[in-house]
Amino acid sequence: MTSTTIPAASAAAFAPLTWDDLTSRPRPEADATIAYGDDHMQKVDVWLPTGPGPHPVVLMVHGGCWQTRIADRSIMDWIAGDLRADGIAVWNIDYRGVDRVGGGYPGTFSDAAKAADQLTVRAKEYSLDTSRVVAVGHSAGGHLALWLAGRAKLPAGSPLHSTAPLSISHVISLGGLPDLEATAASPDNGCGTSVVQKLVGTGRPDLYADTSVPRLFPLGVPQTLVNGREDRIIPYRMATEYVARAQASGDRADLITVPSTGHVELVAPGTAAWTEAKRVIRAALNRPR
Repeated sequence: MTSTTIPAASAAAFAPLTWDDLTSRPRPEADATIAYGDDHMQKVDVWLPTGPGPHPVVLMVHGGCWQTRIADRSIMDWIAGDLRADGIAVWNIDYRGVDRVGGGYPGTFSDAAKAADQLTVRAKEYSLDTSRVVAVGHSAGGHLALWLAGRAKLPAGSPLHSTAPLSISHVISLGGLPDLEATAASPDNGCGTSVVQKLVGTGRPDLYADTSVPRLFPLGVPQTLVNGREDRIIPYRMATEYVARAQASGDRADLITVPSTGHVELVAPGTAAWTEAKRVIRAALNRPR
């Protein structure tokens, strides 16, 4: 397995960032918000760098255990603003969680897909370069970002099938839950196991056939997982096991391990984890420093 560990900056006792540490920072604001449906959560925030474009673009997917009450797209505002300041546009999507009417299966997935596909529809309006789109997802959003990268593999009989899904050139999972079957079998994950059943639904012979990313292997898209070694929300083995399976299928998949890093650091500008994630994003967009 291709794996990189970022050297630890200090041997001092590790104290993870909290969500309050992040949200107490000044919050940047998006340049525009569009709707792709009637529900309050069916929105996309657009973050645009200065200049005429066309701008390189990141498709961003928030986490929150697939539950609206835990998180929405605003939790990604800080890294979206950081990318914008670095000359990269951001298409930050929202979706109905399993705890909202219309969420779960297929709604949560179809929302993510519709929000992503609006990038193609509105690209000219916002001067966005869709020739090379990088998807970035955090936590449960890591699962959805990977799923969006692989949904061209969905069988035609699936309610989630699309004839012309957005083409994603690279996907980056930040402390993600990439394998739904593994998540459902892991009570030690911070989202629990019952939420997975709400997400994948009931009444079909194989609930994971069109919802869990490894069922779509090989994705045919490079995948990079960035994980904090001290993440108490996402068990580290979920990253190592997923990367091993992806590589065994023939996919290009890499794992970057960041020591002295928990879950929040992955979406907090200025941390070693986000600095490393941004390096991968720039390289995937052909914008190396």
